[in-house]
Amino acid sequence: MKVVKFGGSSMADAGQYRKVRDILLADPERMVVIVSAAGKRSKDDHKITDLLYLCHSHVKYGVDCSRIFKMISSRYLDIQRDLDLDIDLMPELTDLKRRIDAKSITREELVSRGEYFSAKLMAAYLGFQFIDAADWVIFNMDGTVNQTDSYRALRERITPGHGAVIPGFYGSMPDGTIHTFSRGGSDITGSLAAAALDADVYENWTDVSGILMADPRLVDDPQAIPEVTYDELRELSYSGAQVLHEDSIFPVREKNIPVNIRNTNDPTAPGTMIQEDFDGNNDPDRFITGITGKKDFSIISLSKRGMSNQVGVLYKVLKVLVRHNISVDYVPNGIDNVSVVLPTSAIEKNLYTIMAEIKQEVEPDTLDVHHHIAVVAAVGRRMAFRPGISGKIFAALGESGINIRMINQGPDELNIIFGVDNKDFEAAIRVLYNSFVK
Repeated sequence: MKVVKFGGSSMADAGQYRKVRDILLADPERMVVIVSAAGKRSKDDHKITDLLYLCHSHVKYGVDCSRIFKMISSRYLDIQRDLDLDIDLMPELTDLKRRIDAKSITREELVSRGEYFSAKLMAAYLGFQFIDAADWVIFNMDGTVNQTDSYRALRERITPGHGAVIPGFYGSMPDGTIHTFSRGGSDITGSLAAAALDADVYENWTDVSGILMADPRLVDDPQAIPEVTYDELRELSYSGAQVLHEDSIFPVREKNIPVNIRNTNDPTAPGTMIQEDFDGNNDPDRFITGITGKKDFSIISLSKRGMSNQVGVLYKVLKVLVRHNISVDYVPNGIDNVSVVLPTSAIEKNLYTIMAEIKQEVEPDTLDVHHHIAVVAAVGRRMAFRPGISGKIFAALGESGINIRMINQGPDELNIIFGVDNKDFEAAIRVLYNSFVK
């Protein structure tokens, strides 16, 4: 049995609904469907969730939102009409507008209605059972999901042998009020459903044919990654890649359920398969899974003679940063020097105070800070056991005139991380991709 989730672009209009139906009919194992709110139909269009947030803001400040609400309701009524569905949404839409005007609906319940109406329409179109997420995604008082109760509640509501459609993005608090995940939370709903039902595969359908090896805004037509482990995915996400919602990985990983990222607009493409490991399928020629990175870091560097023989120098530096609630991304070091790499935004307000405190705590010989640094990560499986990879990477960058400001490689064998100037970031990504992927 497969649990399948369709994102906003897959729910944008009646034409996309037809594609979803064809995908489901092509595989009878696709029985449980999670849907997002309707997304953009074109670049100039609006996501329904954005309109719902805007509607709430209007009401909050005493501005009439009738025009915006009409845009929302028209989108769903157009889909209902174009698909000739035997369902009448008008009573619920009318009641929703009444509650908005009366200010008797919470912000979270209002923004959840995009997924709710998408699921109602899709269930009617497919002839599947509609299961409201509020009836089985159960949050604890601290906003975390009660997995035990949620899984049991979904299993009790599923009708064996029949398909079901579930709205993503929200659930209910212990008092019954609607609570939403962060943006992109329909991925989490899909993952929870897959884990609850012990699915064989969780398919996540979007508008790209899998996770791409590099940012398409920087690299022309990058290849999709055919296989990626959960650990590699974590590295790519942490280093800047826009992939799955991070919290959507944990429920399926706990159950060792593979995740398949697919493209609604190109359903024959195999997409990207994500699972714990692929030890039996390692490609000897494949040593880079993906290339990603982020800009605007700073490096605080200090040196002190004999530091390697002194206990607690790094601890004292980190203690200062902890006092200012600052998390460190990387810690490259040498014999008598150490550096911490962290987002510039985290230190810019208190930089002089932080530097003064480090100087007082450590009494270094030199203390410097370097801004405008970009961090680039080449992520791959067992990279530490493939001779010459670092040399090939640095040689390719050197031949392109890109100066390396920092090097860091973790013991987990999953990445080689280096820093370059912000101005060289885009070029570094392209050089690596063209040198090792094409």
